[in-house]
Amino acid sequence: MKFGWTRAALVLASVIGSLGTAHADRIKNPTAVFSGLDKITGRIVSFEVAIDETVQFGALQMTPRVCFTKPPTETPNTTSFIEVDEPATDGKTKRVFSGWLFAASPGLHGLEHPVYDIWLVDCKGGTEVIAEPKETPEELPPVQDTARAPAETGRPGDIMAPTGTTTAPRPPAVETAPLRQPARRQAPAAPIINTDR
Repeated sequence: MKFGWTRAALVLASVIGSLGTAHADRIKNPTAVFSGLDKITGRIVSFEVAIDETVQFGALQMTPRVCFTKPPTETPNTTSFIEVDEPATDGKTKRVFSGWLFAASPGLHGLEHPVYDIWLVDCKGGTEVIAEPKETPEELPPVQDTARAPAETGRPGDIMAPTGTTTAPRPPAVETAPLRQPARRQAPAAPIINTDR
């Protein structure tokens, strides 16, 4: 019996604890730090890029739009939204990547190109804190009295009780034949392998 009460207390504590969890604010940074791999030469280069500045990495033109981090007291969560263009042979540029990079998982969230790879390493210089919206418990609408006056008509979507006292006639009974089981065939015996040697 003691184990049941202990389990219930732990579940209640975890539920109460999860209701009061604080959501950390994000820090907006003016500089993003990336690493890039040139697959032809095998060279890895680290470089810093200011937000909304376009830099050339090999044949790619990369522009970070935002770079966010969490405060040092929170779990690191460094993200950046980037746009990468590649010049085409006709003089125009072709967008090869537009999306979020996550420093925590560069293998899953990075730019993979036939010749170049780019991944986010860090964000720097941030002091502007962007407040995250706090979760508030959802309030349920007040319960409306479902008993209505007889003269009140229903609204679209309401489930209405039948107005008359007569009930619909029961459907006629349907007779069914008993279910027959098909005859089972005996499976052939499997060959026996002699292991006594």
